[in-house]
Amino acid sequence: MKVYFLGTGTSQGIPVIGSQHLVNKSTDHKDKRLRVSVWIEWDDLSFVIDCGPDFRQQMLTSNCQHIDAILFTHEHSDHTAGLDDIRPFFFKQGEIPIYAHNRVLKNLEKRFDYIFETENKYPGAPGVSPIEVVNNNPISIANKEIIPIDVMHGNLQVFGYRFSDFAYLTDVKEVAQSEIEKLKGLEVLVVNALREESHPTHFNLQEALDFIKIVQPKKAYLTHISHVLGFHEEVQQKLPENVFLAYDNLIITI
Repeated sequence: MKVYFLGTGTSQGIPVIGSQHLVNKSTDHKDKRLRVSVWIEWDDLSFVIDCGPDFRQQMLTSNCQHIDAILFTHEHSDHTAGLDDIRPFFFKQGEIPIYAHNRVLKNLEKRFDYIFETENKYPGAPGVSPIEVVNNNPISIANKEIIPIDVMHGNLQVFGYRFSDFAYLTDVKEVAQSEIEKLKGLEVLVVNALREESHPTHFNLQEALDFIKIVQPKKAYLTHISHVLGFHEEVQQKLPENVFLAYDNLIITI
């Protein structure tokens, strides 16, 4: 399995428009972060988790040529606003399967009604095949099983996903014990760590590290990172030896 970090930033990305914060002025490519997303190649299948406003740029940079499915964590714009840019994939492949909570599918249908239209559809619009994700019901795609992980982003339900020995969680603040049990025995865990200061809807750095200790993956990567967390290289030096700051265009193999 290959995991490509398409974006590792928070909702505004880094650099933040108009900000004079020193991290936003950094020349280190690891401090420049698009909105959060990953591309997973699992044997001959290709999955993307979330499809934010930087999706087109991410697909061009990564040279992704095919998508078997898009899995959505939740409906916030930094995770969904790029849905229209699936058009080139649609023109080559036909309707793109999208997996999400029923609430999220309804939200996307409202915001992107022309994509979901079935009558008198604009000929240039892409098409999707929506599939509802239900907690405790594994997703079966071809010969692969993906396990949804039900977590809370403040008061909003969010899905993470486990692919064999790899799991991806973002926009997490609370995880029930029943869901933690689904994460045991991981090679790699990816989880959000917004900043050092507490936040009402996201893990801060210490909360992410505490969660990693509970789950006990062999390695963990932090994502959904704000500029106020600090410079990549300085933060990395403070982390445990099996915990790493992810960065855009990082590729790991599991």
